[in-house]
Amino acid sequence: MTKTVKSTIDFSWPAPAKLNLFLHVLGRRPDGYHNLQTVFQFLDYGDELFFKVSADSMIRRTHPIEGVTESGDLSVRAARALQESTGCTLGCEIRIKKKIPLGGGLGGGSSDAATTLVALNQLWKLNLSDDGLAEIGLTLGADVPVFVRGRAAWAEGVGEKLTPLDLPEPWYLILTPPCAVSTREIFSAPELPRAHPPITRTQFEAGLVRNDCQTTVRARYPMVGEALDWLSGHGHARLSGTGASVFAAFPSESAAREVACHVPMGWRSIVGRGQNRSPLQIILDSYNSRA
Repeated sequence: MTKTVKSTIDFSWPAPAKLNLFLHVLGRRPDGYHNLQTVFQFLDYGDELFFKVSADSMIRRTHPIEGVTESGDLSVRAARALQESTGCTLGCEIRIKKKIPLGGGLGGGSSDAATTLVALNQLWKLNLSDDGLAEIGLTLGADVPVFVRGRAAWAEGVGEKLTPLDLPEPWYLILTPPCAVSTREIFSAPELPRAHPPITRTQFEAGLVRNDCQTTVRARYPMVGEALDWLSGHGHARLSGTGASVFAAFPSESAAREVACHVPMGWRSIVGRGQNRSPLQIILDSYNSRA
């Protein structure tokens, strides 16, 4: 029987969703990835992860997730990458309460990976810095470092060069039509614009931004276009990442929920507050105060 070193199965670690407030594609890199400019902001909404640490080295996912194999689950891959990077011989069971839509451009898999790295760094007592965890995270996905660092940020490179930002924290209504957009497909699309000149933060603050993926996603996924058109009747609708989720900002929770009441049947709606500090960092403070 596996010896339990420390059980935190009742402690919920948040994996927040994110929004890309804009996304410019500056050009394709020799390695096949793209140089980008974007701004990330977190939501007070996301997945929940639970961990049970064991004395063996096995990494197990205890509950299936529809559409995600265990070997392809970024939380499982993150735990194994952390083991390999540190030589840690402990293992764990991982349970994910999945709330973030798959293929929605809200960063669910990357956020799960980052939360796994941050949580197991504590539970396995590895004492890695945020820089060390972000470096491991980058091997799993370009968005993982921003979730590890836990601050709203201006991002460049493939999304890993981060500068913290203090942004307004409005309420958002996020709509996800019943489709999942493939990030690989969109970034491989020959019609995707790939020559956006770099902009400054002053230009961002002036609203001189867009999502360069939006036209391609709209053409290939008509339901995303329908969601954009509907939400545009209620606010400034934008695509997050490569979609399929679209969002608009509102001055209050009540204003966002009023529009949410009229969302067409079949579309998923989320009302959430923008946050410049990730809920993961907030709960990490709580965990450390209990330790």
